[in-house]
Amino acid sequence: MFRNQYDTDVTTWSPAGRLFQVEYAMEAVKQGSAAIGIRSKSHVILASVNKANSELSSHQKKIFKVDDHIGLAIAGLTADGRVLSRYLRSECINYKFVYESPLPVGRLVVQLADKAQVCTQRSWKRPYGVGLLVAGLDESGAHLYYNCPSGNYFEYQAFAIGSRSQAAKTYLERKFETFTNSTRDELIKDALFAIKETLQGEKLTSSICTVAVVGINEPFHIIDQKTIQPLIDSLEIKEEGGEPNTTLQDDTSPEAAPMDI
Repeated sequence: MFRNQYDTDVTTWSPAGRLFQVEYAMEAVKQGSAAIGIRSKSHVILASVNKANSELSSHQKKIFKVDDHIGLAIAGLTADGRVLSRYLRSECINYKFVYESPLPVGRLVVQLADKAQVCTQRSWKRPYGVGLLVAGLDESGAHLYYNCPSGNYFEYQAFAIGSRSQAAKTYLERKFETFTNSTRDELIKDALFAIKETLQGEKLTSSICTVAVVGINEPFHIIDQKTIQPLIDSLEIKEEGGEPNTTLQDDTSPEAAPMDI
């Protein structure tokens, strides 16, 4: 994308019917560290890459708890994701106070999408530069949604966002038919393998990834690193045993290295 006379304001349409500022916000999501979401009938798994920019610094948090039955993973501007996670927590608390029941996941996602859409229609605001994978469990079952900076939202069986996410999407597209009946541990292994695909040869360890789970009789929580590392080791042993790596690479130009923004 290059600067042009139609990208100075979020409310200015181009002759082709495009809002460039919104598209730029969607590009910011592609520059962030990868995040993965997978769901079955009873569980939803979120996983993210959380590498630090420097050996001297800590990493940015990419997975947030919203309520006991809802959590989210982000890719893009971490500061925007942090603000939106606080908004979602507030909505869950208010709903529980008024109705004495958990907020349905679908309703929360619609409220989030409406909030993002307002920023695409006000000249004094800018779109949120973050994509959110919202995982939750309610009376209708397990849910995984993707909220886009444009205000759109989609429900998925499995999805990947962020830098180099195409390799993870290819893996998820091959396996998604098995996810519905998968067990909790199988979903975690698939999420870790998808994260591994986004690293493009770099060694996966529990210190550079975060995995969270929510499910039936299991409130949303981040899984301890000591639990994740044996699962990563088992994946490496399986690969060394001769399982072919059939991941298809994106035929477009290579994506830039992820930016922890």
